[in-house]
Amino acid sequence: MFAIIKTGGKQYKVAENDVLRVEKLDVQPGTTVELEVLLVNDGKKDHVGIPTVAGAKVQATVVEQMRDRKVIIFKKTRRHNYRRKNGHRQNLTVLKITKIAAGK
Repeated sequence: MFAIIKTGGKQYKVAENDVLRVEKLDVQPGTTVELEVLLVNDGKKDHVGIPTVAGAKVQATVVEQMRDRKVIIFKKTRRHNYRRKNGHRQNLTVLKITKIAAGK
């Protein structure tokens, strides 16, 4: 059984016991969150939502809050003495999928 969920403006294909890193959610480690379900496959049939599947739930436990590796942004214009170096670290939440319920 797998599901397609949506969080942080992105979509993820998940199964039970998967661990994934998503955009930061404002929750403490150890708490349980429910995510939007766009599609559920129960092993036989796909249940597609418009836009979400009625009654379907994906529960996940927050493992930790972390920061991603640094991404370097470097801008340069040749022959104009223009150089700018900047860095960015994205805040992430690590989730472990504990339960997928198909609903209906």
